[in-house]
Amino acid sequence: MKKCSFCGKDYTDDVTVLSGQSNTNAYICEFCVSNIYKYVVKENEERVKRNDAERKLLTPKELKQVLDEFVIGQDRAKKVFSVGVYNHYKRIFKQDVKDDDTEISKSNILLIGPTGSGKTLMAQTLAKFLDVPIAICDATSLTEAGYVGEDVENILTRLLQAADGDLEKCKQGIVFIDEIDKISRMSENRSITRDVSGEGVQQALLKIIEGSIVNISPKGGRKHPNQDFIQIDSTNILFVCGGAFDGLEEIIKRRVGKNILGFNQKKVGKSKESELLNLLEPEDLIHYGLIPELIGRLHVNAVLQNLNKSDMVKVLTEPKNSIVKQYEKLFAIDEVKLSFETEALEAIAELAIKRKTGARGLRTIMEELMTDIMFELPDFKGYEIVITLDVVKNGQKPLFIKKNKKSA
Repeated sequence: MKKCSFCGKDYTDDVTVLSGQSNTNAYICEFCVSNIYKYVVKENEERVKRNDAERKLLTPKELKQVLDEFVIGQDRAKKVFSVGVYNHYKRIFKQDVKDDDTEISKSNILLIGPTGSGKTLMAQTLAKFLDVPIAICDATSLTEAGYVGEDVENILTRLLQAADGDLEKCKQGIVFIDEIDKISRMSENRSITRDVSGEGVQQALLKIIEGSIVNISPKGGRKHPNQDFIQIDSTNILFVCGGAFDGLEEIIKRRVGKNILGFNQKKVGKSKESELLNLLEPEDLIHYGLIPELIGRLHVNAVLQNLNKSDMVKVLTEPKNSIVKQYEKLFAIDEVKLSFETEALEAIAELAIKRKTGARGLRTIMEELMTDIMFELPDFKGYEIVITLDVVKNGQKPLFIKKNKKSA
């Protein structure tokens, strides 16, 4: 007979009784262990709820201020995105503050804008600032389950990995699906042939975007019957979809009656065409090739515009982690000061606009420009290197200045 030190009852060998290592006279029965486990789990759940209720949420203005430090322009899109993110996490952490039967539904976000306009950067910036995991994937790599490619459920595997295996943190993360416009179905009419990377992927995304229990493989890859699965509830995961949607302006133009047939009609300029996106309606996205069910789950729409030359120069110089500041630090490590003439920065911006790669192309241009200079950088310790317009346009060498003396 062994006496449980917690409940005081005597037990035979038919009941599991554990003894302490330091004191063999101290025992605990399996019933007390079970009760303690239930108590600890309940206490942890209540503590999490208390922490969530006490959590201070950043206001939309504060979230936009964070975005302003890293994303240039796109004022309207940043406002819409900030409100969407704020409402999502308010729904998770503060919904129980008001004791009523009203349940707030989840609102996912659709970002529409040209490449290099800041869609991915906006999602990455807020995810990092809010300390939530983020998974970024390309919609073009996804296929329906059973076909060659990546299963849609693998998105959540990436998110779990980004959360370092923390399941609770994963359930409050952000998933960014880029190039969502590239999986539009082949036409507005359903095709007889199987569209495994188009409409089929959209259908597969519906389940996890809306919120459901999804079985995922811990290591990703294809599922097989004998492997262990992890269950993830995607109800509180924020899904952000982004895409360029080339040609969407034409669809909107037809709807609002801008393409008038006849002679002597003025063409709509590029600036006016970009403004057409502000008139976006769900039916335009349906005509583009997104299925109505998916559009119905992307409630918040934000439109990003093309960056002009002035915006490009600001992207180069103003953000906290701007490209110019990064290069200045690289040069400073070798005790070299780096300077750019205003005309040189403007020429770099013009090149990026010409290549139609948006702000993303600025990095490539700068790498091409600075490679030869950085090859010889350690030899110019104590110098100031000035990048001039001729360096950008004509490939000439920059100015090397030491003790107020110039030399080429």
